[in-house]
Amino acid sequence: MSTATAAASARPAQVLADLLPASRVRDVALVVGGAALTGLAAQISVPVPGTPVPVTGQTFAALLVGTALGTSRGFLALALYAVAGVAGVPCFADGTSGVAVSFGYILGMVLASAAVGALARRGADRSVLRTAGTMLLGEAIIYAVGVPYLASAAGLSMSAAIAAGLTPFLIGDALKAALAMGVLPTAWKFLNREN
Repeated sequence: MSTATAAASARPAQVLADLLPASRVRDVALVVGGAALTGLAAQISVPVPGTPVPVTGQTFAALLVGTALGTSRGFLALALYAVAGVAGVPCFADGTSGVAVSFGYILGMVLASAAVGALARRGADRSVLRTAGTMLLGEAIIYAVGVPYLASAAGLSMSAAIAAGLTPFLIGDALKAALAMGVLPTAWKFLNREN
């Protein structure tokens, strides 16, 4: 196998962050930066009537961080974000912190970032359709944790939790997935053109 063939076959095992020079400093900076980006995106918050859960940029950032950083760095970035918020750093939606009825969504983001990072490591962020599937899976994981947590924390039935914590957000999540479908494959095309 030639060196070029080996490099081409190894390429799908990379995520965008792997294109930066490798070091522990890089990894720490990426994890802290991913947590900070998620915290900043959480401040883009629009209240939704009838639900304690706002529409935020947080889920998009969490999935983007997981996809760009890969499984372990994405997981660590979102875990750092969650721990910082629980510890009192006002990095959750609307500058809040602590454990609220919407905290299950944050726990779901931690898991989703690892899942989309694992898929990105297998090349799932290189095409529009695969990126769409990756983002939809990430969103499904967030809801799979967030909605039952909301039901339990707010004393809602599961159908009421779905009505308050899932249904109002589907259109926004489709738009976030569409944005990711444009950003990630375009980044790879640009980087491949540069090389």
